[in-house]
Amino acid sequence: MTEQRTRIISVGEVMIEMARGSDGRFSQACGGDTFNTAIYLARHGLPVAYATALGDDSYSDRIVALASAEGIATEHIVRVPGRVPGLYLIETDSKGERSFQYWRDSAPARELFELPQWASIAESIIAARIVYFSGITLSLYSNTGLGRFLAVLEMARQAGAKVVFDGNYRPRGWKGDIQRTRRVFTEALKRVDIALPTYDDEALLWGDQSPEATIERLQAFGIGEIAIKNGPNSALVAAGGHREFIPVPDVVVPVDTTAAGDSFNAGYMAARLADENPAEAVLAGHRLASEKIQHRGAIMPRTAHAVH
Repeated sequence: MTEQRTRIISVGEVMIEMARGSDGRFSQACGGDTFNTAIYLARHGLPVAYATALGDDSYSDRIVALASAEGIATEHIVRVPGRVPGLYLIETDSKGERSFQYWRDSAPARELFELPQWASIAESIIAARIVYFSGITLSLYSNTGLGRFLAVLEMARQAGAKVVFDGNYRPRGWKGDIQRTRRVFTEALKRVDIALPTYDDEALLWGDQSPEATIERLQAFGIGEIAIKNGPNSALVAAGGHREFIPVPDVVVPVDTTAAGDSFNAGYMAARLADENPAEAVLAGHRLASEKIQHRGAIMPRTAHAVH
């Protein structure tokens, strides 16, 4: 196996994050669902690259510097002159549940598969071992960008890559157009090997009445491995003809649930790449998510991240 074929490529958007602390003041960081997962994967010592587009401003410089410091390969981060990244603001309530406001409509990440460098990005994705993306990734792109990205996923699978997808449905990102969202998700799901959705998102987008219903719907696409996150409730994993509910080992009171699912996904993928079975991988995902939600913001301090 070549060095590049060992690599995980995570695709999406990273933004400037402004999070309100317990003192009412905002602190600046950065985050984005697939970027958060990439960081937590890299902290497991895995070879990870991130594919996105940023500007040529100082904030973009800081994002690239953070990625490099975390061990993420940055050669697939395209820099677009005269542009700036998106921004989001997080507020959390007394239970740690978060709400977001976004300013991202002109972010260059939305044009990743329409920029002059898109073919080079495509070649790297096709050569990867694992391609990871989310429903938020899909919400970024125009129909042209989506067509190219989906074609790249198809070629990556044909070349031997595994495609991992987190549904991560945010209605605002789709401007409330649920029919278009379902059409795009349907095309993406035809190209997925491992699905890591959150039940609340699946119920909202598809009307699923239970995690079991989500399993059946996703299996109809031929997806062989599915782990459904369900907050503090048991996750449901289905693989190899077997289903099992895996409880959260230790339910903790959250400080901030931002990136709980993103960190779960990293724990799950890292465990599977270490040849642990899907049930063990769910437990690894639970443990990492439990650590994350005890810290504010999308990315917890490195000193708080104990790799199991």
